[in-house]
Amino acid sequence: MSKTAIVFLADGFEEVEAITPIDYLRRAGVDVITVSISDRRIVTGSHGIPVTADAVLADIAAAAGSSVYDAMLLPGGMPGAANLAASGGVGALLKGQAAAGRIVAAICASPAVVLSPLGLLAGRRFTCYPGMESTVTGATWSEERVVIDGNIVTSRGAGTAAEWAIALIGALVGKRDGEKVAGAVLL
Repeated sequence: MSKTAIVFLADGFEEVEAITPIDYLRRAGVDVITVSISDRRIVTGSHGIPVTADAVLADIAAAAGSSVYDAMLLPGGMPGAANLAASGGVGALLKGQAAAGRIVAAICASPAVVLSPLGLLAGRRFTCYPGMESTVTGATWSEERVVIDGNIVTSRGAGTAAEWAIALIGALVGKRDGEKVAGAVLL
């Protein structure tokens, strides 16, 4: 059975942190669904690149009772991370995902701006964009480029997006699959 992942997209998202895991996860056979958190399917990244999402948040929220997603990913970027944090629908889905023990992954500002206020970093190790860790309490920050603590997978920024994606492949479908994709893209 194929693994599924959602990548949430909010206006102002960091393009590299969204597109890299979408691409790499799909190469590994993961069914990736891009989800606009607004009612518009076109979402514009922090560098002005428009991306057409596969679905809108209302579609995913309506199906949440009958659908199980193996991973939910949050790119960073500003104001993208702040827009994700402001979405009650995204917060509810993330809390349910974490409570079920399924993967919640965030990069750049999103661990501090989105996961921490939801209580999802409490008692865990994490990483994020340098300087953002000062806003997080009750968790242990690490300088590592990717940190996996149980079902929470965090990373530092655009320059670590490929490593984050490979770590997610490893967690979802196996380390060998992650190594295969890393080799294919010359990572």
